[in-house]
Amino acid sequence: MTKKLTEFSKSSGCGCKVQPAVLQQMLQGMTLHAGATPGLVHGNAGGDDCSVFDLGNGQLLLQTVDFFTPLLDDAYDFGRAAAANALSDIWAMGGKPVMANAVMGWPVDVLGVEAARKVMEGAMQVCSGAGVALAGGHTIELQEPVFGLSVTGLVSVEALKTNAGAKAGDRLILTKGLGVGMLSAALKRGMGGEKDLAALTQSLTQTNAVGFALGAIAGVHAMTDVTGFGLLGHLLEICRASGVGARVTAAALPKIAEAEVWAGSYVLPDNAMRNWNAFEGEVEMGDAGAFAWLVDPQTSGGLLISVAETSMAEVEAALRAAATPYTIIGEMVDPTSLPAGKRVSVI
Repeated sequence: MTKKLTEFSKSSGCGCKVQPAVLQQMLQGMTLHAGATPGLVHGNAGGDDCSVFDLGNGQLLLQTVDFFTPLLDDAYDFGRAAAANALSDIWAMGGKPVMANAVMGWPVDVLGVEAARKVMEGAMQVCSGAGVALAGGHTIELQEPVFGLSVTGLVSVEALKTNAGAKAGDRLILTKGLGVGMLSAALKRGMGGEKDLAALTQSLTQTNAVGFALGAIAGVHAMTDVTGFGLLGHLLEICRASGVGARVTAAALPKIAEAEVWAGSYVLPDNAMRNWNAFEGEVEMGDAGAFAWLVDPQTSGGLLISVAETSMAEVEAALRAAATPYTIIGEMVDPTSLPAGKRVSVI
């Protein structure tokens, strides 16, 4: 291998997502709502993690595809991170992933076959551990390496979780710490060290498999995973879809400890400001110290969960049983309690 994997990419991981405003332009006139075709339960209208098709037997078919450029130089760990990230979309909707296909673009002449094999092996390790068959895929020659999965899952009608459904008074829970984008940026710029890399790799490869158990809890009103649009962007998706607002306690935000020095130095990925520019009009920023953590693009980020107060004990028990760290970061509120035009208040 003549170059590091991360040297090939301008933006890494989910930070390479097309920015929200541009994506809206790309999809203008192509929005598919529920019922647009027979059996379609959720299309691309609500910003949900998967498209959803009704099988007609009480089960729903979930389908997602997620791939990105390298944010780790170790090929095996890159494959693990990409797989954990893609499978997360199914778990974020309360489902069980059952089958996956690989999506790979690879500069074979530069990086070689063995590195590509390591990526695949890492993905297979995560899929196997989750009971998912990595059954096929598609590869092309491409000068900028990309890798991910197309994943199929199943969920019962009753267990489906979406961005919609959050209610005022719900508690807001986040699993995993924030700071993945900042750690990745620091390492890519030659500023980070071994501890930063270890923390980044640990976060990226931790799965969100607990989402399947959470899907069975009726008091989980809405759920998504936090990826390239940052905590703020994905929280706003829930607020818009559910017709509610959110109040976030800045001091409660979970942070990857190794990322704190980079937040303090404003070592942010370029796409962090892209996120802020897209969402600032809907945010009352009462604590400027939370800025970096709210807009930092995450890859394989945690689950963001809106939970009825009466179901908190059951949800916390499920999270503990799965050894999943979690933090209560705020609550969903009546939007009329926020300043006009604002959907999220950070206190």
